[in-house]
Amino acid sequence: MSLIQSTSQSPWYATAVTLFPEMFPGPLGYSILGNGLDQDLWRLDTVQIRDHALDKHATVDDTPYGGGAGMVMKVDVVDRALETALERQPGRKLIYMSPRGKPLTQAYARHLVHDYSGIILLCGRFEGVDQRVIDTKELEEISIGDYILTGGEIPALVLLDVCARLIPGVIGKQESLVHESFENGLLEYPQYTRPQSWKNKIVPEVLLSGDHQRIADWRQDQAEKITQMRRPDLWQKHIGKK
Repeated sequence: MSLIQSTSQSPWYATAVTLFPEMFPGPLGYSILGNGLDQDLWRLDTVQIRDHALDKHATVDDTPYGGGAGMVMKVDVVDRALETALERQPGRKLIYMSPRGKPLTQAYARHLVHDYSGIILLCGRFEGVDQRVIDTKELEEISIGDYILTGGEIPALVLLDVCARLIPGVIGKQESLVHESFENGLLEYPQYTRPQSWKNKIVPEVLLSGDHQRIADWRQDQAEKITQMRRPDLWQKHIGKK
C-alpha cells in the first residue's frame, strides 16, 4: 500500500514491516496526516512478514530456546522481510517497537524527521523477535510507554503520528508546533475560545487584555505550574537547564 502523488518536495518515507499490513495507514489516513499523504509530503508502505516464510504453512514463529511461555518470531523470516524493506529504501533508519526500548519523545521524533529521509518500523508480535536479528540489523528499540500491547502496530502508528505532523507542510501553521507540550520541556498552558462565559466559568481576563507580554507571561507561568504539579520529572529537567 502506498499513497503517492507528485510534488517538488522530497517526501519523508516510512515502511511498516508487519504481520498486519491492513492496519496501515489506519487513523493516519485521515485529517491533516491523511492530507499530507495525499499531497505526497510523506509516504507510507508496508512489508508483509509472512510473505517471507519459506515453508508451506508460512510459519513466522517458533518456541523459544530455553523454554518458557509464548512464541518468538523467527530470525530468518524477519531478516528477509527487513531486507525487502531496505531494498525499496536503502539506508533507512531501522526501528523495532519494543516495551524494553528507550522512551519515544518529541525530541526523538524531531530527530527522525530532520536527520533521516525515512524510517523502517519492525512491528513485533507474540513474545517478540529473535535477538539475533535485532543485533545483526542494529535495530534501535523504541517504547511508547511502560505497558504491554498485543503487537507493535499500534506503537508504530503512534510514532508515525508524532513524526508526520512535524514534516514541513503537513501542519499549516508551524508556529502552533512551537508552543505544544514537550517542545520547550514543559506541558502546554490552558487554552480557551468562545464563548467568553460558559456555565459561570469565565475566560481568564489576561487573555482578553490584548497585552501580548502579559499573555506570554501568564502562559509561561501556567505551563510551569502544570508541569511542576503533574510531571515533576519534567520539571526537574526544566529547572536543571536554567
